[in-house]
Amino acid sequence: MSGTAGIGDAPEEMTSPYWRLDDGSDDRLGLWTQLRRTASAIRPVARILRRHAPRPTLAIIVLHLGAGLATTFGLLGTVAVLDELLAAGPTTDRVTEAIPALAAVVALYSGRALLQAGAALAEAVVRPAVLRYAEEQLIAAGLRVELAAFDDPTFYDRMHRARDRGLQYLDGATETLVAMISAILVFAGSATSLAVLDPVLLPALLLSVAPEAWAVLRSARVAYDSNWRRIGLFRRVAVVTDLALTRESAAEIRATQAQPFVLREFRALAETLRRELTRVNRSQALTAAAGRAMAGVGLALTFGTLGVLLYVGWVPLAVAGTAVLGIRTAAAGLRQLVTASNQLFEQGLYVADYQTFLDDAARRVPTTGTRPVPPSPAAIELRSVSFSYPGGHPALHDVDLVIRRGEVVALVGENGSGKTTLAKVVSGLYPPAAGTITLDGVPYAELDQDELAVHFGLVLQEPLRWPHDARTNVRVGQHTRDDPGDAALLEAARRARADEVVSTLPQGWRTLLSRYFRGGHELSGGQWQRLAVARGLYRDAPFLICDEPTAPLDARAEQDVFESLRAVAADRTVLLITHRLASVRKADRIYVLHQGRITESGVHDELVSIPNGHYAQLYRIQADQYAN
Repeated sequence: MSGTAGIGDAPEEMTSPYWRLDDGSDDRLGLWTQLRRTASAIRPVARILRRHAPRPTLAIIVLHLGAGLATTFGLLGTVAVLDELLAAGPTTDRVTEAIPALAAVVALYSGRALLQAGAALAEAVVRPAVLRYAEEQLIAAGLRVELAAFDDPTFYDRMHRARDRGLQYLDGATETLVAMISAILVFAGSATSLAVLDPVLLPALLLSVAPEAWAVLRSARVAYDSNWRRIGLFRRVAVVTDLALTRESAAEIRATQAQPFVLREFRALAETLRRELTRVNRSQALTAAAGRAMAGVGLALTFGTLGVLLYVGWVPLAVAGTAVLGIRTAAAGLRQLVTASNQLFEQGLYVADYQTFLDDAARRVPTTGTRPVPPSPAAIELRSVSFSYPGGHPALHDVDLVIRRGEVVALVGENGSGKTTLAKVVSGLYPPAAGTITLDGVPYAELDQDELAVHFGLVLQEPLRWPHDARTNVRVGQHTRDDPGDAALLEAARRARADEVVSTLPQGWRTLLSRYFRGGHELSGGQWQRLAVARGLYRDAPFLICDEPTAPLDARAEQDVFESLRAVAADRTVLLITHRLASVRKADRIYVLHQGRITESGVHDELVSIPNGHYAQLYRIQADQYAN
């Protein structure tokens, strides 16, 4: 981006297809397309309402139906009132005779108001129920999918669209659907009363509202096309906003004095958005003005038609007066219906994103076998195992590996050699693309996957920093474990030297470990790692996988952790991934990975003695670094 660029100049990156203004949608929102897509938008909302708020939803429909009937009979009752008031005779007598009919009309319209109020109360129950269920479904779907789904950009994009927009518009679509039901019944009631009074009045009604319906449809088409054009730009604005306003990026932005760069990029993006939104708003304003003008002409023609009918005696004066009220009521209902239809269509686009994500997630739920896992498994064996990430090159090639109970097995190699991927394949988090993995001779695919997961504990290089207290950060390793007096928790913390970390916290084990909340406390990277090691030990699994568990630790803490891991290996297996080769000298077996293949295996002394061996070269490089 040029330092002399003006606020309205797009940065060079704006030419990227990821966040430029697109060419727009080829879809034309004609009437039938609108009706078809509105029906598609209704289905997922109606499905949730039927399953999770059936009684309030039924109450809303019944109450609005009652309000529609009250509208119909209220208009018909108005004819009786006007007949009495316009009849021949003294005024006092006419008013007296009209009182019963007037009272009935008042009762009907009062009843309609009460029914609509009841529907609003039922809606107050429905909307939170829909949102709560939809959020739970989204979270549950994200938790159920296989781990490989999070390596697929398509899945990740769908998930964020569903989370950031789908939930928001699903809540709005519920309100719009209720408004749509109300509008349909109000229009139907008014139209029915007009048809009863005189069928000729129905075409007059449509003539009065058709122009505004056209204007709403055209505005919706403009808004939809613009939204399609700027959706990538919106995402880019969100990215830049997060950079400017989140804690994780604040330090580096200030350290590199990048504040002007971030602000300049935001201005360029925001200016492009401003111009586009101004164009849309102007177009919609002109369309609305044209619609209102044509609606005025249509209304004049409608009342002119009504005047002609009255003049030639085809309709009595009382019917004509009631028709005016009916036309205005029906027109209001029809306008509300058209508006709600367009809103529901727009919201339905995002609701469809939500449903698309749920459908995609359902297809990505890992399959599971039914065979029980051996209670004390003795060995894991990999035969010709290969694995590829979605859309990427193979990460593992024809891996053969045996891990026996009670061993400390080390995986070493350069960055990108496949060590972490192999560990996740061994733990069952990734299914192999080819080859087989067996536990005591039984293929993983035939085992109950929930039972299999119980047998593995993981300590990752970048562990999850749970926004809970210190105790929960350890207990979440096996949150269902029965641990009276936290005896096992304290022992795991002692072995990982996490107890030393907790002793420095203001509220000990009950200290909240998150700066995002009031009273929270932050830990250093090494302190978080000690809690992660304690969490892995607390899981008490037969197989413990440690992926660079000591990377942020100092030399003494690292030595203590490795001694702890060695001690727990007496009755369980430890798979250790590390780039510090001095730490694996006592491992029972070392596997060297290079470009996704196991190129060497053996114990330390065997590997360092291989002439020009990969392990020997890496070990010498590290030894020279320490020597210098």
